[in-house]
Amino acid sequence: MGFDREQPAPEHRRPDGVTDADVAAVGRLTEALETVERARGHLYEFHQLIGHADNQLGDAVDALAAAGHQDLAARLREELLGRNVLPGRWTFQAVEEFDDGYWSEFRAFEQTARDEVLDGRRHVYEAEMKEGRRTHGRSGHEARPIQEG
Repeated sequence: MGFDREQPAPEHRRPDGVTDADVAAVGRLTEALETVERARGHLYEFHQLIGHADNQLGDAVDALAAAGHQDLAARLREELLGRNVLPGRWTFQAVEEFDDGYWSEFRAFEQTARDEVLDGRRHVYEAEMKEGRRTHGRSGHEARPIQEG
């Protein structure tokens, strides 16, 4: 096998000299980033829902016009269809601004913290939690997966 499945992978082990407080602090920062990632998913969901709604609105405008409601269809087409959702922006622009700004900055700072405190290692807090909770030596409780090859 080449390694002990009962030991966490080296990239998940605490570097020498790193304290419990260090691991916990970076773990909290990573957890905060994970929450931002979830929020980003909701922003993309919002983006896609608004786009879908605008397409549905276009269909509704066409249906109103076809049903003889030309004036109402014209007002909807002119005032609402394709309207900015935020001042000067469609949702794709909000997504781009979020990605290029806050999200990118947050990710960079989380990476910097891991680099400076944990030698770049990811999920050290979770790996240590796993070690404390799993039943050592029991099938289905291995520290890491079987590596092929």
